[in-house]
Amino acid sequence: MYIPAFNRVEDPETINAFLHTHSFATVISTGDDGIVASHLPVLFDEKANLLRSHMARANRQWKDFENAPEVLCIFHGPHAYISPSWYEQQHTVPTWNYAVVHVYGKPSLVDEPELKQIVLDTTAKFESAMPNRWKMPLSEEEIAGMLKAIVGFRIEISRVEAKFKLGQNRSAEDQAKMLRNLLAAPDDDSRALGRFIAAQLKEN
Repeated sequence: MYIPAFNRVEDPETINAFLHTHSFATVISTGDDGIVASHLPVLFDEKANLLRSHMARANRQWKDFENAPEVLCIFHGPHAYISPSWYEQQHTVPTWNYAVVHVYGKPSLVDEPELKQIVLDTTAKFESAMPNRWKMPLSEEEIAGMLKAIVGFRIEISRVEAKFKLGQNRSAEDQAKMLRNLLAAPDDDSRALGRFIAAQLKEN
């Protein structure tokens, strides 16, 4: 990924928080079917430096994980169109600002006990934000039957690239005006990016 110096993020705490928050990732591999991508909830195990997830057994991509030396997981953050009209200095062109983290690593398949734990941990993570948390109503026998329809995997992280393209190359006046316009924009994507930028400014 091309990352100008002013867009590169290297702080581990910032990157780790991003991976925990933006957990729906694009998992990309190469194999007999060429380049393949799946869109999956992916758990980040900070202590073990691992990613964990699962996919449908009918999805042939998991076969790539048996021999692939490396896969790529793209964690997507907020993004939005940036109009030059939002800048103090308008002699420029439009752009698109965004936050993204690329995680590379060696994939491997897991056995059933770990697969079950991945499913339970994934459910627990996303149910934790629900006002009325759902509880598993299935019997152990029913769960075992459903696990046969999916495949679990882990990815041992080898390298990480983080890019927050948030207008850092613009003047302080341009950045402030851009942020005001993002937060007041009519679309959800722009406002989400604005809130993300405001949070980054608050942390820094």
